[in-house]
Amino acid sequence: MSIIQFPKDMKWGVATASYQIEGAVNEGGRGLSIWDTFSKTPGKVVNGDNGDVACDSYNRYEEDVEIMQDLGVDFYRFSVAWPRIFPDGTGEVNQEGLDYYHKLVDSLLAKGIEPMCTLYHWDLPQKLQDNGGWDNRETIEAFVNYAELMFKEFKGKIKHWITLNEPWCVSFLSNFVGAHAPGKQDLQLAVNVAHHLLVAHGKTVIRFRELGMEGQIGYAPNVEWNEPYSNKQEDIDACKRVNGYFLDWFFDPVFRGSYPQFLVEWYEEKGAKLMIEEGDMEIIQQPIDFLGINYYSGSVGRYKENEGVFDHETVDTGYQKTDIGWNVYPEGFYKVLTYISDNYGDIPIYITENGSCYNDGPEDGEVKDEGRTNYLKQHLVSLHRSMESGVNIKGYLTWSLLDNFEWAEGYTMRFGIVHVNYRTLERTKKDSFYWYKQTIANNFFEV
Repeated sequence: MSIIQFPKDMKWGVATASYQIEGAVNEGGRGLSIWDTFSKTPGKVVNGDNGDVACDSYNRYEEDVEIMQDLGVDFYRFSVAWPRIFPDGTGEVNQEGLDYYHKLVDSLLAKGIEPMCTLYHWDLPQKLQDNGGWDNRETIEAFVNYAELMFKEFKGKIKHWITLNEPWCVSFLSNFVGAHAPGKQDLQLAVNVAHHLLVAHGKTVIRFRELGMEGQIGYAPNVEWNEPYSNKQEDIDACKRVNGYFLDWFFDPVFRGSYPQFLVEWYEEKGAKLMIEEGDMEIIQQPIDFLGINYYSGSVGRYKENEGVFDHETVDTGYQKTDIGWNVYPEGFYKVLTYISDNYGDIPIYITENGSCYNDGPEDGEVKDEGRTNYLKQHLVSLHRSMESGVNIKGYLTWSLLDNFEWAEGYTMRFGIVHVNYRTLERTKKDSFYWYKQTIANNFFEV
């Protein structure tokens, strides 16, 4: 047996997102979001599921905070539903929405749990989408205004802020692939949205500094790792494009003040031109205090002419898969973290999401989700390897606290370390919960 020992100051946590767990979409003065609209559009979400009830955490937050206290976490990463604060995206503030988040944050602080707040985890107010959404630069100003209100409202209470969650999903998955709200399929639109998101991020960081906020601010891109099938240059280049699609496109502007030229040229060949206004890149390149990293999976890939947008195909090399069909690829976790450190410097990193889908249910009051426990072990070993290799890891937050509304997959896919019965809303702690609890308490585990 080998012991994987983490530093004494390692921080542990769990993560969720507002639309996935809160429910109560018509309670407390909340406005409509693009996910309300998208999930109720026929054919967009498995089984026609929606987040109207979800885990009902809006009404059960105290129970969920008690579960976290039992788990022993340092951090709870949650997101704010923008339409709960500004039902129309701008204009009049909804005090009931603010009151809810104050109750949640106060409950966390009373239990000794540090809140980590994500300002944007995909629930754009529908009124803003009606005016062009993130393709309209007015949305940037609306977001900064919303962020400023939250900063002022929670000054001294929330000390870790994340501007954006997974800008790749907000831009390319949602506006080019079309799998998520608002469900568009336009590469030019996706490139526009990606850029406007980064400008919004930069302007929000500037506002945070101007307000003299206590605490830290960063953003949380999702990353994958595509390993070349061979050492052929065409395979290396194909994987570089796919890795850049997730990573370099959203890192280079923030850390280097420019977009990766190889992708700028590639998109132009595909008919999508990057449109930058004067001053944008200086705004985007604001120093941040930490980087959030969301990692789930990766693959082996190779060149294939005219395959997808990047002349790249994934090769199934026999990795184990989770119940959502994603490779269990902990080696990719190590590789992507060391790549980030090597290319972007010694930025403090929190793993803001890492987890797996296994759909095990309760039997005799227990949920034996061995696959998830093994996934956590393997990825924490890779995380430890990266730390031993000099990557500046400050904390690890697993996804997710609860089984929840899994976006386009509805309620068919479960990522939680706590099982939720969607009929009764009963919470049942899984075996992975107890393994993670022990790891947090000991700050080490055996493999």
